[in-house]
Amino acid sequence: MKSLDGIKFAEMVQMGSHHLFQNADYVDSLNVFPVPDGDTGTNMNLSMTSGAKETETNAVEHIGKTAQALSKGLLMGARGNSGVILSQLFRGFGKAIEKEATVDAIQFAQAFQYGVDTAYKAVMKPVEGTILTVAREAAAHVVEVAKTEQDIIVVMDELVKAAKASLANTPELLPVLKEVGVVDSGGQGLVFVYEGFLASLKGEALPEKTVATSMDDLVNAEHHKVQDFMDTSEIVYGYCTEFMVRFEDEKLGGKPFDEAKFREDLSHYGDSLLVISDDEVVKIHIHSEQPGEVIAYGHQFGSLIKVKVDNMRQQHTDIVGEGHTNESAKKVQKKHPYAIVTVAMGSGVAELLESVGASYVIEGGQTMNPSTEDIVNAIKAVGAERVLILPNNKNIVMAAEQAAEVLDIEAAVVPTKSVPQGMAAVLAFNPDASVEENKANMTSAFAHVKTGQVTFAVRDTSIDGVEIHKGDFMAISEGKIVEATTSLASASETLIQSMIDEDSEIVTVLYGQDADESAVNTFTSFIEENYPDVEVEVHNGKQPLYPFILSVE
Repeated sequence: MKSLDGIKFAEMVQMGSHHLFQNADYVDSLNVFPVPDGDTGTNMNLSMTSGAKETETNAVEHIGKTAQALSKGLLMGARGNSGVILSQLFRGFGKAIEKEATVDAIQFAQAFQYGVDTAYKAVMKPVEGTILTVAREAAAHVVEVAKTEQDIIVVMDELVKAAKASLANTPELLPVLKEVGVVDSGGQGLVFVYEGFLASLKGEALPEKTVATSMDDLVNAEHHKVQDFMDTSEIVYGYCTEFMVRFEDEKLGGKPFDEAKFREDLSHYGDSLLVISDDEVVKIHIHSEQPGEVIAYGHQFGSLIKVKVDNMRQQHTDIVGEGHTNESAKKVQKKHPYAIVTVAMGSGVAELLESVGASYVIEGGQTMNPSTEDIVNAIKAVGAERVLILPNNKNIVMAAEQAAEVLDIEAAVVPTKSVPQGMAAVLAFNPDASVEENKANMTSAFAHVKTGQVTFAVRDTSIDGVEIHKGDFMAISEGKIVEATTSLASASETLIQSMIDEDSEIVTVLYGQDADESAVNTFTSFIEENYPDVEVEVHNGKQPLYPFILSVE
């Protein structure tokens, strides 16, 4: 095969996505921490499934456009670090071939390399021995292969071989992998995707799954759900107008696209304006009384894509009816000056965060990372002019940063990696300060908070010199395992002893679904008896997986 078109590439994406889906549980099991937070396979599967759905819907013979559909779908569903990196790999891939109707072996190989370059730029501190390494070494290999090999199937075969070889070497690059005896989970997920691609090209069945599984647009600006709280007569701008413009050089006149001026010009046509652009396209959403004039203005910059105009007055009449009350509408229409959007698992934890000032708590955390779209939609639901995003988990930070970049309001990520850090950050919020000032102050506020967790081991292993057996309670302080034992009381007591020092003043205990009243009383009594000068606060977080989450300040 000397050329590849968009239809065949779409078939490859479907096979790659399905193969990853079949093996998602296996990828989850490769996480280096033997705790029930194995979510790399889950995150990559959800991300790739979103990409495959968008690709299937928008597949055309032009491979550049099909690849862009994959990129958009992946970004929309990106979850966790692994999902975000996967989305960046194929965003770069799509960008490299966006203008090509078909690609040859050299273009195909170079697209993988461009994807690697894009992904590395997206990660602040790339770590070798991860999915990045597997993608980079495989791409570098096939770029050389394609210099003398014209068959795309052979190039794809070589990509899979090189990716597998790189994956096998990841424990040599990342010590924790070698210590535990696994390869990188994200790299393994990428290999499954590549294997699916190859099977599709060869017309073969997918490789056997390693283990049995159990299992729209980046910003979807559908604001008219707010109409549930409005009277039809209160709708000032009646047409929800959405479209995208793919830039054309001749229309831009050789000048770079000026997003700020574009947004300012469109702002005179209505409200609820949302403008998001990158190097290739700009997406517009606006409520206006002159949708034709809005579309005509956008058409000056390139070709129109996905034009949609909805009569919101008619929609409101059909869905809600004319007799709807006005009071809720006025509350929704009023924009709040500031919002704090955060992430947590457990209804008790959510209530606690809201009680100290969080505007919206997205359900998520370990094993369930919200996507970029989830975060964006939550922020839109709050309806604020400025927003601070607190991920409360290291695997959600990248998705949060991606959400902040596409929002049409001031936004910043306070990079909290635990619920205790999130609580400390929220308490430091100042409604009179700027977004950047708040980010700095809130980041400083959580820097001194120590976080500890008690959870369960899911398999036998040894890490950080600690022997761990399946079912053990593990005491984890600041990400480091300090004890593994069959006793919840012992794990909890050892943990708090490792965290408290002479400067400690307050201990906060969040107990979860797996800690009964007796265990909570035993633990809090231990703290009070052994550390009489420390104030103890106890809250029912109702969180799964973690009997205790602790903070020491």
